[in-house]
Amino acid sequence: MARKLVAANWKMNGSVSGNAELAARVVEGVASLASEVVLCVPFPYLVQVGSLLEHSRIGLGAQDLSEHEAGAYTGEVSAAMLKDVGCSHVVVGHSERRKYHGESDAVVLAKVRRAQAAGLVPIVCVGESREQREAGDTERVVLGQLEAVFGGLDDAAARRLVLAYEPIWAIGTGLAATPEMAQAVHASIRGALRARVGDEADDLPLLYGGSVNADNAQALFAMPDIDGALVGGASLDAEAFVSICIAVSGR
Repeated sequence: MARKLVAANWKMNGSVSGNAELAARVVEGVASLASEVVLCVPFPYLVQVGSLLEHSRIGLGAQDLSEHEAGAYTGEVSAAMLKDVGCSHVVVGHSERRKYHGESDAVVLAKVRRAQAAGLVPIVCVGESREQREAGDTERVVLGQLEAVFGGLDDAAARRLVLAYEPIWAIGTGLAATPEMAQAVHASIRGALRARVGDEADDLPLLYGGSVNADNAQALFAMPDIDGALVGGASLDAEAFVSICIAVSGR
């Protein structure tokens, strides 16, 4: 059985004072839960939030990384730097990076490799647009994005991924996929994983992201192949985020 995981994606939000309050409330709220929790925060706040999470059960994650190891890449942040400041996870291939920064499947693969080489766990995002879903292309698009990463990794590396299905049309829109819609895609992903790594596919966490909130969390996580969530806007509300974590843990 895959481990339960909830990752917060604060996106481009936060402040020194607000971070302290939010992190403290989340640390307290999830202290007794069995599920794994990671806060993925903007680069400038990694050190601050890392210190706030010290001695807690919550991991620290980044929202992106460079595909380059080091050198003359002004403005970029390397995997080694993220590891150095205490990160355990990093989001890779988020649809906003693909859309606004032109990240290709090849760039996503390069970032996954850099992350794993530094000892970070990549949370790899896949998902389709509204137009692709309406055209009946969801499975082709999602599995194509997945294969673009898997095709460049050996089996050992493939087993160290966390995958997040985020339908682009549901991100920040309030239009979450129904539990049945999300489960259908997760089941397809799980099938592709089994074809690659056998029964060990059942151990890989598959997260759902896209307008996850306290109201729909329990129904989503009742689905057999949804192991957790990558939470955007709701992660900025401590009460809502803790409720989602509780729903994932099944308490």
